[in-house]
Amino acid sequence: MAMAEPLVKKDDDRDYEDYSPFLGVEKGAVLQEARVFNDPQLDGRRCLQVITKLLYLLNQGETFTKVEATEVFFAVTKLFQSKDTVLRRMVYLMIKELSPSSDEVIMVTSSLMKDMNSKNDMYRANAIRVLCRIIDDTLLAQMERYLTQAIVDKNPVVASAALVSGIHLLQTNPGIVKRWTKEVQEAVQSRAALVQFHALALNHQIQQNDRLAVNKLVTSLTKGSLRSPLAQCLLIRYTSQVIRESSMHMQTGERPFFDFLEACLRHKAEMVILEAARAIIELSGVTSRELTPAVTVLQLFLSSSKPVLRFAAVRTLNKVAMTHPLVVTNCNIDMESLISDQNRSIATLAITTLLKTGNESSVDRLMKQITNFMSDIADEFKIVVVEAIRSLCLKFPLKYRSLMNFLSNILREEGGFEYKKAIVDSIVILIRDIPEAKENGLFHLCEFIEDCEFTYLSTQILHFLGNEGPKTSDPSKYIRCIYNRLILENATVRASAVSTLAKFGAWIDSLKPRIFVLLRRCLYDSDDEVRDRATLYLNMLGGDALAGENDQDVREFLFGSLDVPLVNLETSLQNYEASEEPFDISTVPKEVKSQPHAEKKAPGKKPTGLGAPATSPTTAVDVYEKLLLSIPEFAGFGKLFKSSAPVELTESETEYAVNVVKHIYDGHVVFQYNCTNTIPEQLLESVTVFVDASEAEEFSEVASKPLRTLHYDSPGQSFVAFEKPEGVPAVGKFSNLLKFIVKEVDPATGEADEEGVEDEYQLEDLEVVAADYMLKVGVSNFKNAWDNMGVDRERVDEYGLGVRESLAEAVSAVINILGMQACEGTDVVPSNARSHTCLLSGVFIGDVKVLARISFGIDGPKQVAMKLAVRSEDQSISDTIHEIVANG
Repeated sequence: MAMAEPLVKKDDDRDYEDYSPFLGVEKGAVLQEARVFNDPQLDGRRCLQVITKLLYLLNQGETFTKVEATEVFFAVTKLFQSKDTVLRRMVYLMIKELSPSSDEVIMVTSSLMKDMNSKNDMYRANAIRVLCRIIDDTLLAQMERYLTQAIVDKNPVVASAALVSGIHLLQTNPGIVKRWTKEVQEAVQSRAALVQFHALALNHQIQQNDRLAVNKLVTSLTKGSLRSPLAQCLLIRYTSQVIRESSMHMQTGERPFFDFLEACLRHKAEMVILEAARAIIELSGVTSRELTPAVTVLQLFLSSSKPVLRFAAVRTLNKVAMTHPLVVTNCNIDMESLISDQNRSIATLAITTLLKTGNESSVDRLMKQITNFMSDIADEFKIVVVEAIRSLCLKFPLKYRSLMNFLSNILREEGGFEYKKAIVDSIVILIRDIPEAKENGLFHLCEFIEDCEFTYLSTQILHFLGNEGPKTSDPSKYIRCIYNRLILENATVRASAVSTLAKFGAWIDSLKPRIFVLLRRCLYDSDDEVRDRATLYLNMLGGDALAGENDQDVREFLFGSLDVPLVNLETSLQNYEASEEPFDISTVPKEVKSQPHAEKKAPGKKPTGLGAPATSPTTAVDVYEKLLLSIPEFAGFGKLFKSSAPVELTESETEYAVNVVKHIYDGHVVFQYNCTNTIPEQLLESVTVFVDASEAEEFSEVASKPLRTLHYDSPGQSFVAFEKPEGVPAVGKFSNLLKFIVKEVDPATGEADEEGVEDEYQLEDLEVVAADYMLKVGVSNFKNAWDNMGVDRERVDEYGLGVRESLAEAVSAVINILGMQACEGTDVVPSNARSHTCLLSGVFIGDVKVLARISFGIDGPKQVAMKLAVRSEDQSISDTIHEIVANG
């Protein structure tokens, strides 16, 4: 028995768990061992071990000095004298990895050329691969004849080696490889599967920039000359590419080669069937009729004994369910059996697909199956399931109770931050979109924060509770939960709880005395942020009677959205210098500005005009405003409303670089032309921009300010001002012509000639659009801002946007037309989405706040419809926004 014990221990898996054959391998020691290559009597086994260690070091990123690499290279070349086949293959690998320099390559070329003409096919194939990796253009031209012969060699290993080498050489020596077209096309007809696969890949890469040649290649091969399943898969991909390109150039709904893709669904090779099904599903604008045969084939794979086929089928069907859920409905019974699949990835995909395709009657049954399933999968899969359940709940709002209960149950289970956050976000979205779910959802969130370990989630829930809790039927039941946070949590959560209590006190007068008691206790908190908030809210809520305007001000402060971007507020606070003057939040710019583009030029050029001194949003606005106030002609125009991003009026690398900034006033528009002279031998004088406003009938020119001189690479500005109807978003197109006097400059002295020549330079047209009259101003809580705006100033209408490539394109186009700020990330449209809601906010000229809620939908032929609801502080502005969209 004593002898048996060590054997048991040796076989124990734990002893081998962390063992590596390369443990303790060091470069110095291995280089010493490499001397074995020089022994008169070569030990093949020992040499193999040393080469293996050297390859390991190279693949681990170990660098060899020039001397070390040279010594190893020459030592390895001596192994060519060995007849050991396995050792010879390792020698080939070693030479490829070392990548010898041109003078060293010569030393080994003769040996490799000899092997390339050897009778041993293994030597020939590997020699071709190594030579193509290390030789230069001259040697490649010399061995081109051998390579073309190898491509059509009877041995498939040699032919494949030559074709793969051609694929690599095409990146560095395309001219030589393109001469092999005849041999490559012959290899495409080979009976060997691998040769046919590599030949087709090389043939396509040679012709990929010639659309007609690719079309011809696909046409000839779709007639059934390919035997290799791998080559057939490649051909399906190339066919999909031709179909996509054809649809872009053809207006008819016909799809060339679609019959070929359908025929591939009946191929005997499983990989070809899956590739064809995937290609059909990914076609743009694919119809339910076209999808049916692909879905039918995938349904058969769902019951396959091979896990990889089940996974591929359910993953592909999951993609189809995003856009055509009804087509996948027939597969639901098969997918339900996959919920208990041993492979958790398959089970997760089956669950999420069922949630997308299920009907209202199957929801409860699915929930029972998922409950047992959730404990067996990782958090990343759980998040996918949670998101699918959220979508299902929004699809069937009457089922909110069972779905909300499921979310609350898994919320109490163990899990990481991302998983818990996904559940909380889902419950919050359901509360916002399904009014009946509010009380139930808030109750579950209150239960969760009683034992929540994540500060971020606790503060998020408290903030949400403060906004929604006071509007419920019995707000007082939430006070205990909030006060528990003041006793049991960290300072960050306590501060958030103080703000939440204040919101209840401001909204519900009957709770105010109890709120005061709790807030006074917070005055003795150990954290200064908690004490400061309690003091602030006690003073605000403790005003006389808290009625009328004071009541409204407090609610606006607590529930209203911050109407200035946080980044602008932060910058203004950083620039504020302590003084007797208090900080005035009204001075913070409201427009969301990224780094000003004024000043975005071609590489190597200096920025034009106001160039790049502007390093923050505040600085850019201030610089523009100060500049315009300093010009007497514009000083009486009033307060500057908005300055646009610069619009380039010239191509890059032209003689003169000009861009324009549009400055918008209530009754005027000023064009600031930023000019740069890029010719060192010229001085420009009397630089003026002549503006033709014949296509902008509502504008009339009232002032212009030319630029006296424009030296080389020294930016300057010329201005033209127009009057327009006050408060009206007038639009129009302006033609621009740059006129100036050119004087030659002596490069030696830098002095300009006294006499000059009048010249002109045509600039691009400039447009003033409706978006120029809108400031991008975000709101921190769109729902509250929307509710506070009031339904009496709302205008709703529906529009057809015509055919669009995708919903994302339609959303982007509408945002650009209106020039408003997307809120809560709603400018991002999920891939393959059929509907989407976008929330926008902004400030229209005249300092009128505007909010827009836009619902988009897209049908099969890609017709996009849009429902636009606008609320603003002025009913007429709501109407104006609709007019802008109607005319856009």
